[in-house]
Amino acid sequence: MTLTLRNIIPIIKAHCVGQNDVAVIDSISIDSRSLQNGENTLFFAIIGPNNDGHQYIEELITKGVRHFVVTHIPEAVAGHATFLVVENTLEALQKFAAYYRSLFDFPIVGITGSNGKTIIKEWLNFLLSPDYNIIRSPKSYNSQVGVPLSILGINEKHNLGIFEAGISMMHEMEKLQKIIRPTIGILSNIGSAHDEGFPSVAEKIKEKLKLFTSVNVLILNKNKTICAFVNPKIKTFTWSSDDKSADVYITKKNTGEVTELQLTYREDTFVVGIPFQDQASVENAIHCIMVMLYFGYSQKVIQTRIAQLYPVEMRLKVKNGIYNCTLIDDSYSSDFQSLKIALDFLENQKQHKKKTIILSDIFQSGLNNEELYSQVSQLIISNKINRVIGIGETISQFKNKFINGITFKNVTEFSKAFDQLTFENETILIKGARDFHFEEIVSMLEEKTHETVLEINLNAVSHNLNFFKSKLAPKTKLMVMVKAFGYGNGGFEIAKLLEHHKVDYLGVAFADEGIALKTAGIHLPIMVMNPETTSFSAIIQHQLEPEIYSIKGLKAFLKLAEQKKLKNFPIHIKIDTGMHRLGFEEENLPELIAILQNQETVHIKSILSHMATSDDLQHDAFAKSQIALFEQLSSRLLTELQIKPIRHMLNTSGISNYPEAQYDMVRLGIGLYGVSNDAEEQKQLETVGTLKSVISQIRTIDAGESVGYGRRFFAEKTSQIATIPIGYADGIRRSWGNGVGYVVINGKEAKIVGSVCMDMLMADVTGMDCKEGQTVIIFGENPSVNLMAKALNTIPYEILTGISQRVKRVFFRE
Repeated sequence: MTLTLRNIIPIIKAHCVGQNDVAVIDSISIDSRSLQNGENTLFFAIIGPNNDGHQYIEELITKGVRHFVVTHIPEAVAGHATFLVVENTLEALQKFAAYYRSLFDFPIVGITGSNGKTIIKEWLNFLLSPDYNIIRSPKSYNSQVGVPLSILGINEKHNLGIFEAGISMMHEMEKLQKIIRPTIGILSNIGSAHDEGFPSVAEKIKEKLKLFTSVNVLILNKNKTICAFVNPKIKTFTWSSDDKSADVYITKKNTGEVTELQLTYREDTFVVGIPFQDQASVENAIHCIMVMLYFGYSQKVIQTRIAQLYPVEMRLKVKNGIYNCTLIDDSYSSDFQSLKIALDFLENQKQHKKKTIILSDIFQSGLNNEELYSQVSQLIISNKINRVIGIGETISQFKNKFINGITFKNVTEFSKAFDQLTFENETILIKGARDFHFEEIVSMLEEKTHETVLEINLNAVSHNLNFFKSKLAPKTKLMVMVKAFGYGNGGFEIAKLLEHHKVDYLGVAFADEGIALKTAGIHLPIMVMNPETTSFSAIIQHQLEPEIYSIKGLKAFLKLAEQKKLKNFPIHIKIDTGMHRLGFEEENLPELIAILQNQETVHIKSILSHMATSDDLQHDAFAKSQIALFEQLSSRLLTELQIKPIRHMLNTSGISNYPEAQYDMVRLGIGLYGVSNDAEEQKQLETVGTLKSVISQIRTIDAGESVGYGRRFFAEKTSQIATIPIGYADGIRRSWGNGVGYVVINGKEAKIVGSVCMDMLMADVTGMDCKEGQTVIIFGENPSVNLMAKALNTIPYEILTGISQRVKRVFFRE
């Protein structure tokens, strides 16, 4: 893309304020944190429900960005850049993308539906890329913002586009249709996702079909309910396993691990084998076959290529590596658009100053190799990558474009040289096209642990954060609790994401938790909720901020602070309003005030209290009495000390149940991790942690035989018992065993039988379709931690924080 601001102004109907309207624009950005922003970037200051891009303009100007699309010009930056002023920056971005799309005339495949969009897109890219130069949505960029950014990746060398469109409410699809303008439509599976955003299923179907108002053909499963809403003027190309009047009639049968499809099309019948058995994958593959039939591919080519389909990995995973390295695993795709996304993710999640990228040849760029690798080089420079390891015939030819670069022709050559390469204390992005088998490199670099993992969905963390942010007044600050190893989910990685989202404070229980975060590079202010006097020196050294809750503790801290000649060191004063755990009571206030008056050693950054019953409205009167007492006591401190600190007392449940008591800040805890005690609120949250293991062994036992320690389970009939390598040393309570709890395998529940052992548990898988090595869900969507907690007569906190740190945490972003 190369346009000038003068070209863009009439497209987005902007008023230009500034002198440089002839500036050349070669990239569009909405993310202030991206290191790819530069002097030729046009930054759209998008205003969302919980964020406003205008607040980052001053910071961006210091980084060299000079061109902005805004709804208003912040006073602090007036005269320092060129501003295109519009009524709505998101609509301006969409208008610009729609215009840009109009500059190109080649087939565009548009995909929508409830499920399968990204998989169909990725498979179509694989199936058609030998014959087309394809531009496609990177990752799951299918939203009101993601679609325009995807479209803006098109260049003159592309001759086929594949874009997905996702909506969650009424009146969104029309905007996306104007941007994508597909010529070929695919309606994938219609399920229950986002049902809450539509008055009815019928309205959801009609809304999704708006994507296809001007397509040359619409590909879909022939279904009376859906077809009733399709405009009869639209040409359809249908398939069905029930209706022989469909254009393609399909029957199927399972043979081993392959699903064999028999297709009847134009009075011709042929067979295609799909290397999957689950219904979702079969449907997604059929949509891909339909596209190939529409494009006129031969039966032989369809058969050959469909047989090579593979599971699509849609997630960027963060893993622990050897020698204190952190790995970002993106080892299944290598195209220019997704490289940009991966580099941004690397910056947001880096745990070390040193950054390495292992990169394969890049495909589907639409650029000649010289131009492509020049742009890749610039990306790597702008992202301050310390070392590049290139793998592939093509990237090896451009080794000289990379500072501190080394290249190998293939993974085999890399493997032979592995022992001579040094990997230590660095963050490593591993990004390669599927054909390069970079999973072998991941295996070499990954820290070896046992097969039980706790997968942490960073998208879900972001969703839950934004959900609670939406409940806050615009000026209310947000502290997020990352104590107890991030409620069992991993401290640093969660903290890094929260820093990315620019929360105001982090909260930890003890000093060592805060020290670990500061040492790892977290810059957010961190409050230590339960500091021991012996940790005060370390708190000061690492610039942590202690909660002070007693006269004894205050005097001890002041004595040390005076010895170190500190001035205005931030502290937080805890008031006890009824929790009766920690804090100054009303009778302590005169002495507290006397000590704090007329001293400059410490600065009271905040005054806080803790609610005891915010999650139980049966104690509403007590909760309100706490709020009233906090108002009384904190106001007294404000008046007598003549200070204006931050005041805060609401925890997760308090945010929802007592919004009138938000004060200046709230403290979000377990809600961030997807847990609520309110059933309706729980529906709005997303599951963050999924604990997984595998089946180590399956054995058959006869009726009357027992399983496990103490012979607590006896088989009533011949049974299949699966042994799973996770036990109470990993955090699974013994009381969850012996028929109380269950695990999920292939979507089906398998009762835990016998006693949970230290390192293993056993489940009854009689009659289930499973095998050794198969994934087992211990908790996640089902069973949820809420369900487990209720069955065990405890609380979700105990379930989450009880997961041992020997269980590997794997962080991913969709």
